[in-house]
Amino acid sequence: MIYFVLYLFIETVISVSIASQIGPIWTFVEIIATATYGIWLLKNIHIQLFTTMQALANGEITQEEFEQMNLSMVLGAVLLIIPGFFTDILGILLQFGVFSKFLAKKIFKLKAKEEEDDVIDVEVIER
Repeated sequence: MIYFVLYLFIETVISVSIASQIGPIWTFVEIIATATYGIWLLKNIHIQLFTTMQALANGEITQEEFEQMNLSMVLGAVLLIIPGFFTDILGILLQFGVFSKFLAKKIFKLKAKEEEDDVIDVEVIER
């Protein structure tokens, strides 16, 4: 809950700041343009999937990199559809490799940590 409130605060501050600088018409144009781009990315995700599948099959990327690239593209596209400057900035950054790799590493570390918690270590003593 605290992260959602923090997100709302950051989104509001950034959106009001930028919107006051560029005006209402350009703000509206930006919202429509980024949402359209996000929808276009989601509609054409098969192109990205095909490209990354070929790279995976050729051994150019690992399975983890394959997941990172596709996850970041989908998440970035969804963030572009959501109105607001902060989410649009994050959505655009996720389309680039450096930021998406950073985010994917964080997600995969959390996933690995959750999987480790399910392991029960036992010792068998025979008599």
